[in-house]
Amino acid sequence: METNAFDLIEEYQSEDIMSLNHSKLIHRLSVALDRYEETYDILPELELELPTGKCKPDVAIFPNLPVDWLNDVIYYNQPPIIAIEILSPKQALTDLTDKAYKQYFPGGVQAVWIIVPTTRIIQTLLPDGSIQTIASGILRDPVTGIELDLGYLFK
Repeated sequence: METNAFDLIEEYQSEDIMSLNHSKLIHRLSVALDRYEETYDILPELELELPTGKCKPDVAIFPNLPVDWLNDVIYYNQPPIIAIEILSPKQALTDLTDKAYKQYFPGGVQAVWIIVPTTRIIQTLLPDGSIQTIASGILRDPVTGIELDLGYLFK
C-alpha cells in the first residue's frame, strides 16, 4: 500500500504539532489547576493505554497517584477522572467528541473538557451524553467540583 507524503504530513500536523495557543493553554490550565494539587495530579501530555486503546489527552486529571521515582511508566493504564483536549488549528471538533465517546468514556474517564481556542469556549462532556458549554465566567466540573476561571485561561 502506497502512502502519500502529504497524507503523513497532514496527519502529523492535525494530531501532533503543538501550536503557540495550544501550548499557552496547556500551561495556563496547569497553573490554574495547581491549587488542587493536594487532591489531584494535573498531568499534561501523559500517554495512556486504556482498554479502548492508546491516547494522549492534553491534560489528564487523576486522584493523587503514588510517586515512584525509580520506576517510571511510559503508558499509564488507569483512566483519569477528567481528560482535557484542546482543539488544534487543523483538527475537526468531531475528532475530539468521537475520542470522548468512543475511547475515553468506554475506557473509564468520567468527564471530558474540550477547549476551543478560537471561540474561547469549553465544553464539558459526560458519559450520559450531556454537554455543558461555558463561554465566560467559571467552569464548575460536575464530577470533581474543580473550578476554572475562563477569564484567566483566555486572558
